[in-house]
Amino acid sequence: MEPVRLQVETTERAQMVDLTERVRQVVRASGIASGLCHVFCPHTTAGLTVNENADPDVSHDLLLALRNAVPAEASAGRYRHGEGNSDAHVKASLAGASALLPVEGGALVLGTWQGVFLCEFDGPRRRTVQVKVIAG
Repeated sequence: MEPVRLQVETTERAQMVDLTERVRQVVRASGIASGLCHVFCPHTTAGLTVNENADPDVSHDLLLALRNAVPAEASAGRYRHGEGNSDAHVKASLAGASALLPVEGGALVLGTWQGVFLCEFDGPRRRTVQVKVIAG
């Protein structure tokens, strides 16, 4: 199966976009009953995470924690990257570029409260996320 490319429009500099239902649709459409779902973000200032999607305050708190841990302006020294988005690169590295999830019974396997999120750190932008379902 070729990867499916999901287009995601972000509207804020830092934001988490819940992709769970879109990824589930790709898994269902694949017809694969058992295997793995690989979700990949090919961007250096955005990433992916699997975390709680029941309470939107969790996304807010994650972004707040990352903003506090990696501020736009370094508290000691200064960032060298000329585009002014060094913090976004660091946050994307902390989030990671991919997630590998099990597929069982033709469905994506996630915990009760888990969802798949694109983490935007340098928006607003148009992002692409690749989803590939692999039989196994």
